[in-house]
Amino acid sequence: MLFSFKTLKNKYKYNEIEKMLEERKIFKIEKGIYSDNKNVNYLELINFKYPNTVFTLDSAFYYHNLTDVIPEKKVLGIKRGSYLSNDKNIRFVTYSEKYFDLGKTIITVDDIEIKIYDKERMLIELIRNRKSYGFDYYKEIINNYRELKEQLDIGKIMEYISAFPIEEHLYDVIMKEVF
Repeated sequence: MLFSFKTLKNKYKYNEIEKMLEERKIFKIEKGIYSDNKNVNYLELINFKYPNTVFTLDSAFYYHNLTDVIPEKKVLGIKRGSYLSNDKNIRFVTYSEKYFDLGKTIITVDDIEIKIYDKERMLIELIRNRKSYGFDYYKEIINNYRELKEQLDIGKIMEYISAFPIEEHLYDVIMKEVF
């Protein structure tokens, strides 16, 4: 379990915290973050540090098994106007409040629950951002969507498409590329 220094400080005196560290009852993971376990899953750390974010784009494609390309950086969606940390291992993508919660779900990865956009929302994001992806990467993901098209919720896709201003274009591309 992860703890902030503030949480520990509210529960224990400073010398008690130092003693727990010496006795290896707790471990310092990074500045201001402690754990009762020496080895912390990176996804658990991300959840702790960035509780109001959602995995999106390259990270979501990877965690949904739509690609085998491991992203160099974790990609997290955040509400526009929210605080962005300077973390070299994370790329933040801002979404307006209108789109932030659209398709948000929870999946389990390595026994850690993470907030992530569902496959239907990620199909919309793939089409919206297709020009920023290399041809081979884009085609790999589209081909994987074709393989699971029977499992996709068409109602959700239509709902998500209607939320975006270029809905007719999104619909045409998705029908041509996937269905």
